[in-house]
Amino acid sequence: MDRIDLFRIFTRVVDAASFTRAADLLGLPRSSVSAAIAELEGRVGARLLYRTTRRVSPTHDGLAFYDRCLRIIADVEETEGIFRQNVRPTGSLRVDVPGRIGRLIVSPALPRFFEEYPGIDVTLGVTDRAVDLIGEGVDCVLRVGPLSDSGLIARNVGKLPLINVAGSGYLSRHGAPNSVEDLKEHWAVNYASPSTGRVEQWEWMDGDVLRTLPMRSRVTVNGAEAYIACCLADLGLIQIPAYDVRDHIRAGELIEVLPNQRAEPLPMTLLYSHRRHLPRRVQIFADWLIALLEREIL
Repeated sequence: MDRIDLFRIFTRVVDAASFTRAADLLGLPRSSVSAAIAELEGRVGARLLYRTTRRVSPTHDGLAFYDRCLRIIADVEETEGIFRQNVRPTGSLRVDVPGRIGRLIVSPALPRFFEEYPGIDVTLGVTDRAVDLIGEGVDCVLRVGPLSDSGLIARNVGKLPLINVAGSGYLSRHGAPNSVEDLKEHWAVNYASPSTGRVEQWEWMDGDVLRTLPMRSRVTVNGAEAYIACCLADLGLIQIPAYDVRDHIRAGELIEVLPNQRAEPLPMTLLYSHRRHLPRRVQIFADWLIALLEREIL
């Protein structure tokens, strides 16, 4: 097997921490992946991986070798790319985006992307959970909200504006809050993080200071679709990205309240693996996605 192919297989096994998962991601039989690692260890004369029934992890030598493999693979791809700049990009890529952004923004725009880049195939993951980019073999992930220190390459996209809204029926019965002090007399639809289960408090910016207030609520949800549906059912106020409810606002179903006491905008970030150079198809899709988001929701 070609040496670069061996390096690619080895790095994918380390990323996936599993021979079986790496084989699935590479589209190879598990036996071929095992044979490739055995061949590579024979060539370098060192054990590169610890193997248990549950997990595969790099040895001390394997970890150092992994870093060098990443650099070599990146250099090879960059060198090959010099001669491919005028060639239409081809290949498959895996992307993951939050649920409603995928449904409302990305999916409807994909036909235009495929018209421009017919040689690229996209596997689009649409979920609000925190995807394991490396372990699941995803090329890039769009995250909304603060990031933990993941060790991944982060590309800032922009700030996602949030607004406060309530259903027209709710406001007919309860009236509209005219100040944050009025919120104590109102109901909210509570939102619990799908990752941590933590219920978010009501937020607003007071100058440069972030203020919070626990709201009384009859219902708590952990997904954007249910969050909006409960607001449409007049169960309480919500804080939501503006793009999410613009059609409902135009239709008069939802109405903005407290426009001068909005929550702090949410950062939007594209995350990549830690490779120094990205495949050209990933760079192209990332540039297209950012331009789409800037046009549609930022």
